Amino acid sequence: MDVKRDANHVEEPKRFEPKQPVQLDPPKDDIISLDYLAKCDGSNEEYPTLVAIKGTVFDVSKNEAYGPKGQYKVFAGKDASRALAQSSLKPEDCRPEWEDLPDKEKGVLNDWFTFFSKRYNVVGKVQAGANL
Repeated sequence: MDVKRDANHVEEPKRFEPKQPVQLDPPKDDIISLDYLAKCDGSNEEYPTLVAIKGTVFDVSKNEAYGPKGQYKVFAGKDASRALAQSSLKPEDCRPEWEDLPDKEKGVLNDWFTFFSKRYNVVGKVQAGANL
């Protein structure tokens, strides 16, 4: 673990930084319906591949892991907050409810949110009330 030091300051290691720099677009706050999100599951080239975390929608189209044959395809087209918090690949866990989880799992979810934020463009928010 690299920790940068100078005479007066100790800097935290840069957690979740991509190995290769990623140029991200400014985040968008477009409203995305659950119906539209569901179409963005990587199975149709006419739609981007999207994953939502805590209501924020990320475009993961460039990562084949979220495509139809990818290891993380279960997350595509959904708000996968609960599954990510629980480190689960079960389809039934890919749902937006996460507020009732223990603090440890909420921390895992926040780490995933940070990870995605450093790699994928934010393209919108899940329609208000849709993920309650």
